[in-house]
Amino acid sequence: MTRALYHHDPVQLTFAATVSASQGQEVALDATAFYPAGGGQSADHGVLRWPGGQARVTDTRKDKATGQIWHTLDGPLPSVGTALTGEVDAARRWRHMARHSGEHLLAQAFVRVNPAFAVDAVNMTNPECTLDLRGAPTEAGVRAAETLLRETLARQRLTLDTPTVAEEELANYPLRRETKVRGQVRLVIFRGEDGLPFDVSACGGTHVPQASLAAPVVVLRTERIRGGVTRVVFMAGEEAGEYLSATYREARALAQTFSVPPERLTERVEALRGDAVTLKAETAGLRERLAHLLVEATAPDGLGLRCLELDDPALLLPVLTDVSAGEVRVALAKGGRCGVASARQDIHAGEVLRAALAVTGGKGGGRPDLAQGSTLKPEGFLAAVRATLASAPSS
Repeated sequence: MTRALYHHDPVQLTFAATVSASQGQEVALDATAFYPAGGGQSADHGVLRWPGGQARVTDTRKDKATGQIWHTLDGPLPSVGTALTGEVDAARRWRHMARHSGEHLLAQAFVRVNPAFAVDAVNMTNPECTLDLRGAPTEAGVRAAETLLRETLARQRLTLDTPTVAEEELANYPLRRETKVRGQVRLVIFRGEDGLPFDVSACGGTHVPQASLAAPVVVLRTERIRGGVTRVVFMAGEEAGEYLSATYREARALAQTFSVPPERLTERVEALRGDAVTLKAETAGLRERLAHLLVEATAPDGLGLRCLELDDPALLLPVLTDVSAGEVRVALAKGGRCGVASARQDIHAGEVLRAALAVTGGKGGGRPDLAQGSTLKPEGFLAAVRATLASAPSS
């Protein structure tokens, strides 16, 4: 069994130990500060050093059956019995502790807003962490929890306490979430200066020694993932600070292009959206008017077919609508977009289009009155339509 040094002092990142076992590219130690993956938290990385050698630790896992903690090494393996020193990647550990502490603190804030917001699952393996909650929190509930936690971290000094207690003593602690752990249970408590706990959870993970080191804890968005469960996506600690700083810089740069301060960016974007909607409607009206003029300027041929060649594919549908009784229209746009419209009972637009495309290549189809598609040989499409109509039985 490996002594888990991280349980007693999460900021101890260097240690001395002895190799107790070896297999494949892994070694087990009699003691370690490396946290193995578990509880939604990723494994620590770092380096092991011994006389005459060293190797990077690229993964860490715990064998629950034996209690041994195995270290995956990228490099040579020290032999069993070798005395060595270990050094945990400090930046990675602190990010993981901030994420995990942020999850505990945010979950408690949600419970304080509404006890129905109970945790269903968690994940802290990425900068964007997730907290799956029951109770269907609304946007107002999410913001209330975020505000409560922000004010708590700003005004109270919450420190970490990690006692290990017997299972029968758990009733003396206000656990936020019932635990399935039996026997000796490690608790993670963030306690105020008055001695009262803000959050109490059974947990084997690593946490920041002071809750304020997990700040800011910022909710990015929520997602409904299944019936009755809402996923809250959040960031914590320096990762959250870096994200907010980068987001502000980008927002400020974008605001400058609109000659407004960042706080007026939303207002400016909404105004531009309104302008875009207006312009879209005006463009559609102009396109319909142009389509009408193009149709009027094109006379039917000897087969009673009105053929239009278009520079803009967006005009395809407008020129194929409002076909007069007894008329057939065919349109070909640049790029090969094509279509047929029929107001004759004996001419099926979809069948005519498919027959023409069988000659010129491409795909498409549609209803008796309207069909659209794309042709691989635009230069022969109109002739193929005329040939199809010429061979059709007269009504």
